Amino acid sequence: MDSPHFARELFDGLADRYDVLAEVLSLGQNRRWRRAMIDALAASSPGSVLDVATGPAGVAIELASRTGARVTGVDLTPEMLGAGKQKVARLGYGRRIALVVGRAEELPFRSGTFDALSFTYLLRYVADPQATLQEMARVVKPGGAVASLEFLVPAGPVWHPLWLLYTEVVLPAAGYLTGGREWFRVGRFLGPSISGHYRRYPVSWHADAWRRAGIEDVLTRRMSLGGGLVMSGRKSAALGKAAAHG
Repeated sequence: MDSPHFARELFDGLADRYDVLAEVLSLGQNRRWRRAMIDALAASSPGSVLDVATGPAGVAIELASRTGARVTGVDLTPEMLGAGKQKVARLGYGRRIALVVGRAEELPFRSGTFDALSFTYLLRYVADPQATLQEMARVVKPGGAVASLEFLVPAGPVWHPLWLLYTEVVLPAAGYLTGGREWFRVGRFLGPSISGHYRRYPVSWHADAWRRAGIEDVLTRRMSLGGGLVMSGRKSAALGKAAAHG
């Protein structure tokens, strides 16, 4: 199981290149996947959004741009947030985007704080994905939208072998040639990390885990021949009624 400490160590030195790295790792599909995730949140016109695992604030900035919401970004890595703060200031979003250090497993917010929540490339790095989902759902208002983006493993006799070739051979080599040892480590780590996660937690488990966390109307959307997974849903309004009568 990949620990948060390992994730921080892995990405510490990549803050200024993370957005480029995400595009390389996704074969240029990351932006399209991210737009699909944000579509699911923008439809509800939220006034406030929490973006978990915000990294250098790429998703937070797009959320602020597309929804007009106040956005709070949380990430484990101060170096990532430092790069994000520079980007936020440069683009003029300083009054609408706040970036704070925090763990998805223990968010520093009261229950029902946010109208919506997003998280990207997160659950492979936490010790207990179910508990982490429940903690994230806790800070969303009843009826609030939730959406996520994650890598996925393509299936089938053609795409699965090609994906294995890319992640196990091409990606580490390309990482080394373009970014040195740091990118090589990420490239070598990514494929086995994704495969191992879905062996333990298949997509069906993820959908059920969202429901157990109190998120309903859960949708799963496989992107780019199965290379990406966008999920969306909304926190059950019944949870708010139960809390009011509890």
